[in-house]
Amino acid sequence: MMKKKSISASKASLIFFLCQMISALDVPLDSKLLEELSQPPTITQQSPKDYIVDPRENIVIQCEAKGKPPPSFSWTRNGTHFDIDKDAQVTMKPNSGTLVVNIMNGVKAEAYEGVYQCTARNERGAAISNNIVIRPSRSPLWTKEKLEPNHVREGDSLVLNCRPPVGLPPPIIFWMDNAFQRLPQSERVSQGLNGDLYFSNVQPEDTREDYICYARFNHTQTIQQKQPISVKVFSMDSLNDTIAANLSDTDIYGAKPVTERPPVLLTPTGSTSNKVELRGNVLLLECIAAGLPTPVIRWIKEGGELPANRTFFENFKKTLKIIDVSEADSGNYKCIARNILGSTHHVISVTVKASPYWITAPRNLVLSPGEDGTLICRANGNPKPSISWLTNGVPIAIAPEDPSRKVDGDTIIFSAVQERSSAVYQCNASNEYGYLLANAFVNVLAEPPRILTPANKLYQVIADSPALIDCAYFGSPKPEIEWFKGVKGSILRGNEYVFHDNGTLEIPVAQKDSTGTYTCVARNKLGKTQNEVQLEVKDPTMIIKQPEYKVIQRSAQASFECVIKHDPTLLPTVIWLKDNNELPDDERFLVGKDNLTIMNVTDKDDGTYTCIVNTTLDSVSASAVLTVVARPNPPLDLELTGQLERSIELSWVPGEENNSPITNFVIEYEDGLHEPGVWHYQTEVPGSQTTVQLKLSPYVNYSFRVIAVNEIGRSQPSEPSEQYLTKSANPDENPSNVQGIGSEPDNLVITWESLKGFQSNGPGLQYKVSWRQKDVDDEWTSVVVANVSKYIVSGTPTFVPYEIKVQALNDLGYAPEPSEVIGHSGEDLPMVAPGNVQVHVINSTLAKVHWDPVPLKSVRGHLQGYKVYYWKVQSLSRRSKRHVEKKILTFRGNKTFGMLPGLEPYSSYKLNVRVVNGKGEGPASPDKMFKTPEGVPSSPSFLKITNPTLDSLTLEWGSPTHPNGVLTSYILKFQPINNTHELGPLVEIRIPANESSLILKNLNYSTRYKFYFNAQTSVGSGSQITEEAVTIMDEAMASRQVDIATQGWFIGLMCAVALLILILLIVCFIRRNKGGKYPVKEKEDAHADPEIQPMKEDDGTFGEYRLFSFVSSAPF
Repeated sequence: MMKKKSISASKASLIFFLCQMISALDVPLDSKLLEELSQPPTITQQSPKDYIVDPRENIVIQCEAKGKPPPSFSWTRNGTHFDIDKDAQVTMKPNSGTLVVNIMNGVKAEAYEGVYQCTARNERGAAISNNIVIRPSRSPLWTKEKLEPNHVREGDSLVLNCRPPVGLPPPIIFWMDNAFQRLPQSERVSQGLNGDLYFSNVQPEDTREDYICYARFNHTQTIQQKQPISVKVFSMDSLNDTIAANLSDTDIYGAKPVTERPPVLLTPTGSTSNKVELRGNVLLLECIAAGLPTPVIRWIKEGGELPANRTFFENFKKTLKIIDVSEADSGNYKCIARNILGSTHHVISVTVKASPYWITAPRNLVLSPGEDGTLICRANGNPKPSISWLTNGVPIAIAPEDPSRKVDGDTIIFSAVQERSSAVYQCNASNEYGYLLANAFVNVLAEPPRILTPANKLYQVIADSPALIDCAYFGSPKPEIEWFKGVKGSILRGNEYVFHDNGTLEIPVAQKDSTGTYTCVARNKLGKTQNEVQLEVKDPTMIIKQPEYKVIQRSAQASFECVIKHDPTLLPTVIWLKDNNELPDDERFLVGKDNLTIMNVTDKDDGTYTCIVNTTLDSVSASAVLTVVARPNPPLDLELTGQLERSIELSWVPGEENNSPITNFVIEYEDGLHEPGVWHYQTEVPGSQTTVQLKLSPYVNYSFRVIAVNEIGRSQPSEPSEQYLTKSANPDENPSNVQGIGSEPDNLVITWESLKGFQSNGPGLQYKVSWRQKDVDDEWTSVVVANVSKYIVSGTPTFVPYEIKVQALNDLGYAPEPSEVIGHSGEDLPMVAPGNVQVHVINSTLAKVHWDPVPLKSVRGHLQGYKVYYWKVQSLSRRSKRHVEKKILTFRGNKTFGMLPGLEPYSSYKLNVRVVNGKGEGPASPDKMFKTPEGVPSSPSFLKITNPTLDSLTLEWGSPTHPNGVLTSYILKFQPINNTHELGPLVEIRIPANESSLILKNLNYSTRYKFYFNAQTSVGSGSQITEEAVTIMDEAMASRQVDIATQGWFIGLMCAVALLILILLIVCFIRRNKGGKYPVKEKEDAHADPEIQPMKEDDGTFGEYRLFSFVSSAPF
């Protein structure tokens, strides 16, 4: 017990020691560096351990290695040195260890069978290859044998043995006939793993003489053929005939017919067997059974499940195949053969062994003088492999001593190594099923620091993303790395940086201010070096206007936007994808700078469109879905079920919705009997419903069709359903809109709307028309008519009420009793005129007329109202005659008064009144005369202003077109208008009615005046007319002003004044900026010129008020 504890403690201390050791150097894969550094040999390529060669070709045994200096090569054969210089058939490739054995000169490949091993050596050590076993391929001929024909009774089992010659590697077996056609295989007939052909039971069709087993040797590309095997199957009937002809043994004669038999295993034999397979290989287990009927094979694993995803069944489930087996697949596997007569089974005990496999293979070590390191070689297998170490190809036990080296089982520990400690170590892990060999070198180097990253390398990253700045380095001992920013920057420290073991500086979140120069410094005890690199941080690329979801109708246009923002120093490229694939090669797809447009959209364009923006540093994308919608496709598969006399069920299958849900279905019908080709609306149902119960009418040959409706519109109609003819019946309804109206005073015209074809309910549709006078004790008079919708009753009194009814009937009978309607016989003109017509004048343009109603009997028809005829006889203010135009006003119903608008004032009118019925107008009442009073006149017909002078204007005018009474005077108003369009005082003058002109005097010169002019009657003033005019300017003053304005001295004076004002403004601006105050306003107020003050008033718009006189063309 104490000894075991001591061993455990030593192992624990060893593990602690390994954990404390300095990690070995990693040599970067830099070609220039690798060329400069010394390195022990490494095997890079070698032939397989078990190398089967073609005896007809040269033998090439590969061995390639690298190292610094380049290694030299040597070989051993069967454990002893192989001197290739003494064998003329063997050469080694230049700068390589690969051997080429020339066997083209009659040399047998068998002469070079053996175990070969390659050694690659330089001044730092030696690496060795695996033991390469060379064996030439063999494809021997079949041994000749005499094969007897196989005579088999129908239903018996049969095994045809192949027994191929032993080849290297083993051949592939298959069975064919003389025509080189593979023999068919099935659950009854199949080939076993050993190549034999098994028949669970033979049938007469198995009889043939050309069962041939073939062996194919792939290495030599040859096929060997066994002699054909003959099989003859005898049926029971033919076998009895043969026995009867040749034997008299009653025990044999009368063989039984084919009988069914329970399963019996043909292979494997017995109830149990064993199987050993190696880890990682394919496990193949086989069970083939005889029996009639043909047995079925089933596999189970006792105490467990067959491994999922690795289990396969082949050869009609007769072979169980498990790939990549492991120790967990060990166990008992049972195959069960079963038919209707019973079952049998066989248990195969499987043991999974393992050739060695790596747990930890040794890895190369690069150490600096004085450092520590370890080589670990760990492998597993079943049984557990043994571990042995070699150094430079020599067992470590007999290798030269190295004080820095200590071997502890599967580990070699190195302490304080020196350059002479460099060597190549080999680890061999082996058990009875194979071995593993690995080379790993220990390379002790003393090298000052080197930085492998190119100087001034430029790194570009996107803002807010990580920046990784490389500083690939090498040195022995391993250098320490420090980073600086800027030329004189301090060493970088802190949480904002991450320093990786390989020298890389990481800035987790780079910002714009991270841009700059970064310096990497590498130092060890042998020296120091540094390198500068540049970092640029760019603005991220963004899609500021992304494509949006679109719902587009078929044949319309779809457009997706993709507006981007990017760093100005980066050149973006924009790619559009459809459903993560390239856009279709279609001219309808138009890619613009910031958009994608799809013209004439089709259903195929439906999908997800993605805008991808790429720069050399980043990539962004945005997607949107395009949904193409259209009217739905028409429904399909219309079916009629549940046929009854007055109802039927219609069902259908909806067509494609085309991305817009169906909201409802419209059902239409065609009556092929009465209106073929005309479709009528029947009903509609919600879009979720695909069946409907339809009401039917008798005597209709129905066809139905369905129309689907969505938000886009209606589909095309479906194909019509089959036709369905309903039985005849009495009419269900009578004609509608029955009326009785006379067209003449002595008749009654009865009309109705005929029933439609499907409303007839049967053949022979007719109408029974009945009538009688209302309020008179008369019998009904009836007549039956067909194919009409009108009947005329003659010889009736004028305008008498009648009771009327119209009833439908067909060959099967009458419709229900119809309702009665009231009609009237024909009308005649009214006989009496309205009496007691009175007129009340309300004002100059409106009057009210009254009359007494006429007796209703005298109307002789439907009273529609009264008409008032009125006309102007003459105007009281004029004596002239004119054409008389009568006007008519109609007053509906039984009214006895009405208003007459739009009369002319001061005029004489006449009117009369007539009663109106449906036939026309009655006689007129006697004419009634009335007069309208005076009104206000219309505006004067014109106003002209002529002869302007300095202080006068002449006015002329025309009398009003409609004086509407006796004119009493004219009113003139006027007022001046200044330059800013402001109005001055208003002056009013009354002018006698008999005047037609006026001269206004004492006006201001050069002044515009506005005039307002209207006429008056005793009632009041009429509407006015306006005009404007201007008095002329004084000639001397005008001449004086023109002379001054055109004089040179005046122009110079104005320029001097303008310059002085500009200088004053500049001085004012300067003093204001200095904080001073320039009291211009105060000075102006203090020195105001009294002469100027009144001028301000004159510059206003109005002068002084003056009295106006006028010269009239006639005295007042």
